[in-house]
Amino acid sequence: MRQHHRTLRLLGSLLLVATGVCLTGAAPPPPASSAPLDRVVPAPASVAPGGSPYRITPGTRIRVDDSPEARRIGEYLATVLRPSTGYRLPVTTHTGGGIRLRLAEGAFGTEGYRLDSGRKGVTITAAKPAGLFHGVQTLRQLLPAAVEKDSVQPGPWLVAGGTIKDTPRYGWRGAMLDVSRHFFTVDQVKRYIDQLALYKINKLHLHLSDDQGWRIAVDSWPRLATYGGSTQVGGGPGGHYSKADYKEIVRYASARYLEVVPEIDMPGHTNAALASYAELNCDGVAPPLYTGTEVGFSSLCVGKDITYDFVDDVIRELAALTPGRYLHIGGDEAHSTSHQDYAAFMERVQPIVAEYGKTVVGWHQLTGATPAQGALAQYWGLDGTSAEEKAQVAKAARNGTGIVLSPADRIYLDMKYTADTELGLDWAGLVEVRRSYDWDPGDYLPGAPASAIRGVEAPLWTETITKSADIEYMAFPRLAGVAELGWSPASTHDWDGYRLRLAAQGPRWEALGIGYYRSPQVPWPAARG
Repeated sequence: MRQHHRTLRLLGSLLLVATGVCLTGAAPPPPASSAPLDRVVPAPASVAPGGSPYRITPGTRIRVDDSPEARRIGEYLATVLRPSTGYRLPVTTHTGGGIRLRLAEGAFGTEGYRLDSGRKGVTITAAKPAGLFHGVQTLRQLLPAAVEKDSVQPGPWLVAGGTIKDTPRYGWRGAMLDVSRHFFTVDQVKRYIDQLALYKINKLHLHLSDDQGWRIAVDSWPRLATYGGSTQVGGGPGGHYSKADYKEIVRYASARYLEVVPEIDMPGHTNAALASYAELNCDGVAPPLYTGTEVGFSSLCVGKDITYDFVDDVIRELAALTPGRYLHIGGDEAHSTSHQDYAAFMERVQPIVAEYGKTVVGWHQLTGATPAQGALAQYWGLDGTSAEEKAQVAKAARNGTGIVLSPADRIYLDMKYTADTELGLDWAGLVEVRRSYDWDPGDYLPGAPASAIRGVEAPLWTETITKSADIEYMAFPRLAGVAELGWSPASTHDWDGYRLRLAAQGPRWEALGIGYYRSPQVPWPAARG
């Protein structure tokens, strides 16, 4: 399932933004220095432009409700806007004009919001804090790209007049980062979280174990991290997260309304664990650490009781660190495990996940066993995957298993854009920007009811990815399109319109210091600087 990419550069500030929407009314064009309301990515559910723009000035205040959540989001917004505007932007509960963040009952759901802009101010209204936060990301996109810079810029800081009403299409809008093949520090993961938040991504799937490295401390099996985490692809030093490190990632993600979904891949992709503890091997002999990129050669010993003691300990400790609902148990490419053993393993492991209060997520091979009630299967097949395999997943979907779509030849961010792309792999094909965007999750998997589709997730495997700049180059611009597939109504889905909105992101990414792939399919503005 994995063959992955590599390019990621550290970005110092927080978000990136884009554009795209369904226009529901005509109005005079806003001033050239403000972005039109229909220039947002992901495309909002509805947009009604009109009226005078709002101008942020030295006298602007950020008004919040008297709640900790609204105040925290207001401080976050102020932190984003202060460096580039040079304004104080005090966060206050006092009445008056300016930017208002308001929690109120309404048809917003958990993540929806309404944004109203006019001469006297901008008001973002939501029923829940996550909606307020997503509305703030939209507000960023309505300001000039220079607002993302970390030094004072000339402005003016205009927000076009009108109303946006917005709720997401799917509840699962994820991105997976493989920290096993190459290890990424807490700060590097935080940078990626900030980039994901700009696009209203709400799940961070961390691939914490594989053949090449074990990345999370487990007190009851300490050599998993200290020995199993001591290397990576190519033989570098590797690394692992202490429990405090992991908690900090979870805290940081939660403050940006992303839920961390940890993955311990099993029964295959387990060489790092097998190398750390000989007793986990059927023959009692520990293999050497592995620094290559082959897959499918390792397996936990399904017939040994100690295997399930190990699984219980790992899941118990990881579940205790993870406030989110889900725990991913992998399950892909278990080529060294017989089908009978695989089914028996999953039958014993899934109840352990439930015992510790979590919901099972697995790669779609889980549907070849018996998925637990309420489990989610993450589909990573291709357009050309066999009809039999697709039918197996669709049958599980009809029987109640939720599906998260991650088709490898569409939204694996480690796939090369073109044959000349220096980073990444091409086992699933070449994935240019249009291919990653131009499909509909609602009707992608034949035979699966639309109601079973929980959303989409863009994995980033790291066989060739070693630094933040690598991540960024491979994620952008494709990540924006995945976010739109997950958030926006199907009625807004249109490549010709999207590519124009996407092009408007270029200056914003440049302001954030993100090195992105300038696809010839997109009419980017001339590069600056």
